[in-house]
Amino acid sequence: MDFFMKDHPGKPRITVAALAAVMLFLLPVSCKKEKTDMIPRFTDRSAVPGMFADSVTTLISDSGKIRYKVVAEIWKVFDKAEDPYWFFPEKFYFERFDDSLHVESVVEGDTARYFTARKIWELKNHVKVMNLSGEKFETSLLYWDQDRKRVYSDSFIRIEQESQILTGYGFESNESLTKYQIFKIKGIFPIDADTEENEEINN
Repeated sequence: MDFFMKDHPGKPRITVAALAAVMLFLLPVSCKKEKTDMIPRFTDRSAVPGMFADSVTTLISDSGKIRYKVVAEIWKVFDKAEDPYWFFPEKFYFERFDDSLHVESVVEGDTARYFTARKIWELKNHVKVMNLSGEKFETSLLYWDQDRKRVYSDSFIRIEQESQILTGYGFESNESLTKYQIFKIKGIFPIDADTEENEEINN
């Protein structure tokens, strides 16, 4: 009973010296635990986005001119990755402008990555593109190389023109999708034909 002194019978209390001793004993443990809880440690900084935004609508310039409009539900920037990239994990919508700010092409799909150092877009799943002439392109995977000014894919592609539908595997085009070729043609169908080719786009 050394920690107690009795001022009144049956009512013990802690002495000042004893209370100070207890606090000094507990204080280092408490501080150490608090520091551990407040400062999380990331073992791989490249796997953590440096920026996160949702409900995004933004204009992107290239060489001092506005070239693109991006609308996306989620935008993550992995600036510390070995190959830095932007990631749009959910639905995205994309417009490309010419020098007069007229829309040259419209792109939409499920997910997209933009590799900032290499200036390459990777568009995946239910990718749909429409050029200035109204031609519609559908595929499951599409790449856009901004340095080479080329759009290409090695997947199945469907192109709807004014009077016919082209299908095949492997595709390359200029950026505005006005000059293009399919490497392996699978079929050419009249525009009013009833075909099930769409089923192959996302398989």
